[in-house]
Amino acid sequence: MSVEHPKKLGFGLMRLPRKDDAIDVEQVKVMVDLFMEAGFTYFDTAWAYAGSEDAIRQALVERYPRESFTLATKNAAWINCKTREDALAQFETSLKQSGAGYFDYYLLHNLGESRTKWFEDFDLWTYFGEKKKEGMIRQLGFSFHSTPEELEEILTKHPEADFVQLQINYADWENPAIQSRGCYEVARKHGKKIVIMEPVKGGLLADPPEPVQKVLREADPHASFASWAVKFAADLEGVLVVLSGMSNIEQMQDNISYMKDFTGLSAEEKEVIDKAQEELNKIPLIPCTTCNYCAKVCPQEIGISGSFTAMNYLTLYGNKETALHQEGWLVGGHGRKRADECIQCGKCEEVCPQHIQIRDELVKVTERLIK
Repeated sequence: MSVEHPKKLGFGLMRLPRKDDAIDVEQVKVMVDLFMEAGFTYFDTAWAYAGSEDAIRQALVERYPRESFTLATKNAAWINCKTREDALAQFETSLKQSGAGYFDYYLLHNLGESRTKWFEDFDLWTYFGEKKKEGMIRQLGFSFHSTPEELEEILTKHPEADFVQLQINYADWENPAIQSRGCYEVARKHGKKIVIMEPVKGGLLADPPEPVQKVLREADPHASFASWAVKFAADLEGVLVVLSGMSNIEQMQDNISYMKDFTGLSAEEKEVIDKAQEELNKIPLIPCTTCNYCAKVCPQEIGISGSFTAMNYLTLYGNKETALHQEGWLVGGHGRKRADECIQCGKCEEVCPQHIQIRDELVKVTERLIK
């Protein structure tokens, strides 16, 4: 039987510490020991996280009884898989690299948009359902980064999903580009257990905008900014575990300090997070709702909404590297052209429900982000 994990902190293994261009397994061992000693048991890796499954085999699987922890990994059928056999081979590779024997949680990795089709075409739900019957998988689910409408579609088609992994944090709760609340409510409606990823928004909420820092500092000068983000996610009903991608021992110690005995947010703490969200909402952003009507009429096939999401990242967090990463994924990664290829025809502005001055904003994206 898999262990239960009433403690809601999960160890995300995507951003493990590195040394000499390789994962620092010895530091990971220390982190694993601290995590297990504090009573936490959930570890999350993926076939696509280079070196992570092998590192957790050495740091965890070979050092602790198998029944003392739960391990999750993921299948990314949309990465370099030309045949069904290629996708199935990822499962066998994960078993070998992790040495786990079986997986407590197995996820179809990043369903949504064009990626969903790979799992359907290769009939992976059926295959992994059989693996579940064999005991090689204890719980079968998927991670997801798209719209509530698409999540509704997938959960209706696949009621056999035991859980869903969603990007949820206080900054994205009402963000029209992410729609955390909407996705959360769909998962709850379908009665699915929820695993939360990106509670600190890839580390951005560990260093939020100054007005937000001021609110959080005044409430508790000793608490890390990241702690507020993780606790917001852990306080939501129906949440199985909140993943934190920890990169060093200090982050592990901080997370353990406030999550070891966490039982929920107080009314006062909820008010603080409400104020933090209000401060975020005061920051002037491009009011794009990612409806993508503009994309349908753009003769250049510019990734308009992706460019605006990236620009909003830059405005909020002042982190150009992260903003460019977002732009690369949301624009180039979706087969769209960059903002600097706009020919200023104006067709997009004729159909924008938000009446955004799209051409002017694309010029700003080009000047501040691309050049």
